[in-house]
Amino acid sequence: MNIIADLHTHTIASGHAYSTLMENINAAKESGIQILGISDHAPALEDAPKETYFMNLKVVHKEWHSLKILHGAELSILNEYGDVDLSDETLSMLDYTVASLHYPAFPREKLSLCTDAVIAAMHNPYIYILGHPDDDLMPLDYEAITLAAKRYYVALEVNNSSLSPVSFRKGAAENYRTILKLARNLGVPIIVSSDSHICYDIGNFSRALALLKELRFPEELIVNSSMKRLTDFFECRKNAAASANRRTFRLAV
Repeated sequence: MNIIADLHTHTIASGHAYSTLMENINAAKESGIQILGISDHAPALEDAPKETYFMNLKVVHKEWHSLKILHGAELSILNEYGDVDLSDETLSMLDYTVASLHYPAFPREKLSLCTDAVIAAMHNPYIYILGHPDDDLMPLDYEAITLAAKRYYVALEVNNSSLSPVSFRKGAAENYRTILKLARNLGVPIIVSSDSHICYDIGNFSRALALLKELRFPEELIVNSSMKRLTDFFECRKNAAASANRRTFRLAV
């Protein structure tokens, strides 16, 4: 299976990653992917860049010979209402975002509300991907979030880093088996990501792809398995978000 885009990657700007943007770009070229997403952590995490960093991503060229760059962010979901750590004004400047649960941005005392938080975040039209929904320490009702992902056409991430033997996330492999079976049965899109924190992991999807092969997951539901699927996913997500906003407006009126 060919994965053409890596949309969950980090640079030294995230504070706990180790490569520069140019090192990531060069590694992406060498890996053979066609699209690299910049998705550094948003400000709620300690040592993450300020909001102005994301506002200024416009200075980063989007064409690097054969490699395309997308401007994004990995947001932290802050509470059960789905609030995130960048303003709508800044989010509107980006091409996409990944939204994830992170401690301590999402407090331990609210862990029982993780599912509510994730579903509420999916209402946000600027969120395209639910990042690493795989950690026993951040418990989720997988049927509920998969149904919400289908409704709002948000891609559920299969995070290669989570599947590493040294990952701090717990239970990822078994949790992904549950998620992927639900996604397959419900026709929900997924996306494969490296979640790289060092340049040589850019485009490394080996563990995620092995799991997808094991489960015989259909390629047509993997949004970054072809350029057409990724383009269609972005368009469908925008349309789903616009439809949801229209329904909300009518209800409010």
